[in-house]
Amino acid sequence: MITPGVLAAIRGALPPLALGVNIPVVVAIVGGLLIAAAFLAFVAAHWTELARLSRFAILAAGSVGANGLAAWLAREGRTVLADLCASVGSIIFGAGIALVGQMYHLGEDFAGGMLLWAGGALASAVLTGSRGALAVALAAASMWSAMRVFDTHDLPHLPFVALWLITAGLALTWNSRVASHLVALSALPWWIVAALQTNLDDLPASFVLADGAALLFGGGLALAAAPWQRALCVGTALSTYGAFSLAGVAILEVITTYLFRLHAGIASQPLWAISCGVAGAILAFAAAAMTPRVAVAFAGSAIGLVLVATTPPQAGEPWLAYTVELCAMLCLVVSGMLDAARPRIVAGWLGIAGVIAAITWAVNGSLLHRSTFLAVAGAVAVALATVLDRLLPRTNE
Repeated sequence: MITPGVLAAIRGALPPLALGVNIPVVVAIVGGLLIAAAFLAFVAAHWTELARLSRFAILAAGSVGANGLAAWLAREGRTVLADLCASVGSIIFGAGIALVGQMYHLGEDFAGGMLLWAGGALASAVLTGSRGALAVALAAASMWSAMRVFDTHDLPHLPFVALWLITAGLALTWNSRVASHLVALSALPWWIVAALQTNLDDLPASFVLADGAALLFGGGLALAAAPWQRALCVGTALSTYGAFSLAGVAILEVITTYLFRLHAGIASQPLWAISCGVAGAILAFAAAAMTPRVAVAFAGSAIGLVLVATTPPQAGEPWLAYTVELCAMLCLVVSGMLDAARPRIVAGWLGIAGVIAAITWAVNGSLLHRSTFLAVAGAVAVALATVLDRLLPRTNE
């Protein structure tokens, strides 16, 4: 199909492949880490003997040297090692902030120091394209946000959202899988901290986590359905973490629903969290309308069912909530199978297993009643499978 002349033209038009992580690169990374560890150990051993100006000079030299080496390696085409050096430079910058504060007895605003560290690492990521520096920036920003929330009890912490949106734009610009996963993963600590803070006010953490999982999952599905190719990478990563978060929330809701259902309903949830959950469901169904794909509609149904499970208060054991959670996880599995999205399939099966286990081994309630419920649910599932087997066309796969 491809003649030698066409093959030569293709090779001439395409750029050379970037060097990957081979054995020499791995050995070089280990050697660089050992040298860095030796440098840090030597400085720590003589730290008290050094004058303040000498300490500051060592920290500045370490940061400048790491970034200078990164620039040289990038020019030589060693992108992996250049990324590593830029990451080390960002870490040294954070250590410098802490040590300078300790040397000169600056104010104990640890959250402010984390914000300064995140800003420096983010600037390094923007200038160098380092994924490692982006990871350092997101980790420092997550710690800064958590400190601010637990100090001020102010929710939601919108400054982190603004910084997170900047990093999301960076991931879209780079069109990088690694950056997309880093950005998606960094959203989880923010929601966990928000849930833990609201849990102090006698509100189950699962309620707020359900809204966060819905927004991540629905927003990821909407981005993946957008016509822009760059949005597909970020949307896929967001939907993956959102699917696993939704499965975890379903399990957590079953565990805590018996204890909190009589004391908290939708009226006691914060309005901003409810808005996020509703927005996630709307985005998911909007993505289903844009494609249109039945699989995305099933994913939107899973989001809606998990959100509904947090709302209806009822006396006794919450059989309706159990049923809704099982249906939600089944919709998640079906969505993954129709879309050939393995993360959604795995998340759905884990959710089903966790929900069944939580129903079976709940601390409160009658074990006999729960066994009856599971038997009835299993019989309904088998009957539904029989009907679907007769209605749907069979394939050889």
